[in-house]
Amino acid sequence: MYSNFKEQAIEYVKQAVHEDNAGNYAKAFPLYMNALEYFKTHLKYEKNPKIKEAITQKFTEYLRRAEEIRAVLDDGGPGPASNGDAAVATKPKTKPKDGDGGDGEDPEQTKLRAGLNSAIIREKPDVKWNDVAGLESAKQALQEAVILPVKFPQFFTGKRRPWRAFLLYGPPGTGKSYLAKAVATEADSTFFSISSSDLVSKWMGESEKLVSNLFEMARDSAPSIIFIDEIDSLCGQRGEGNESEASRRIKTELLVQMQGVGHNDQKVLVLAATNTPYALDQVHLGDTPHNLTEADFESLARRTDGFSGSDVSVCVKDVLFEPVRKTQDAMFFIKTPDGMWVPCGPKQQGAVQITMQELAAKGLASKILPPPITRTDFDKVLARQRPTVSKSDLEIHEKFTKEFGEEG
Repeated sequence: MYSNFKEQAIEYVKQAVHEDNAGNYAKAFPLYMNALEYFKTHLKYEKNPKIKEAITQKFTEYLRRAEEIRAVLDDGGPGPASNGDAAVATKPKTKPKDGDGGDGEDPEQTKLRAGLNSAIIREKPDVKWNDVAGLESAKQALQEAVILPVKFPQFFTGKRRPWRAFLLYGPPGTGKSYLAKAVATEADSTFFSISSSDLVSKWMGESEKLVSNLFEMARDSAPSIIFIDEIDSLCGQRGEGNESEASRRIKTELLVQMQGVGHNDQKVLVLAATNTPYALDQVHLGDTPHNLTEADFESLARRTDGFSGSDVSVCVKDVLFEPVRKTQDAMFFIKTPDGMWVPCGPKQQGAVQITMQELAAKGLASKILPPPITRTDFDKVLARQRPTVSKSDLEIHEKFTKEFGEEG
């Protein structure tokens, strides 16, 4: 089914390039944006790395072209020059007017950023983790994403990377916004508190510019956290009958920025909250230390029969954090010959009764290392992990393949 997304994207691109080369930029722009949306959806399902790389390259080219057209349309100009290849044309630079300053800074961008500056939380809300009753798993996950990467960067080696996005969901009054306040208080990061009204504009193209500038500001101020409350008001399901063109463009821009195309977003975390998660548009160990044997991997492969590639990726991502959780909960540590501190059992020779936070308070935060990943870590995660693709879904696809497709 996902091949339809690519076909639709290509069709929109053909129309966009035709209008672009004819100088009809107001028509070309929405066609490019529609193509980008379909390409983005296709990339979520494409498994072939070479095809994915090729589509990503084209996606970036068409995105750049769409941004050039949008910028010129907003300026009221005739449109950027196109030499027959609409994906590589560039917007000509304009000289600043008197009073705009000679440093080349875009006055429109300055205006947009000035409006977003009010979203930066400059005074801590004074809500500590202990002030949030319950929600232990949510607090632990947020600490893994927010506190540990800054305080203990050596934990994140190999394929273990900090979480880049979090969704807090639940009925009203269950502590989502309170958790966000705790994050703003405890995190040593720039905190942007955003609502839909901050990013939605009545002017065509300005909403996408606000989203783009928000992420640029977050990257400039990294480490940063972008908290988007009631994100369902911005990111309803795509394809809904009442979905507007402006809504699709905002979602496309938000997905592009969260994906980090052409940027290093390892120090930017997106934290979102919603009361209606069902309304949203919704690996490998690498060289991370572990002590699993070949027999362990074969056994795990059998246990994950029926898991999709995405399911396995999520499972491994969760397993990668099990050693970090052990380190957080450990009451005993042992000092290795190379001067590092590793959690251990109370009866292990050389064990010292001390916690991770106490070691950090003594200036030894950079000397703490999580233990290697074990088979038990996988067992613990698989006990709570379930495949997202049901047997009935697989049967439907198998039936379709037998009737219309090709096997192998």
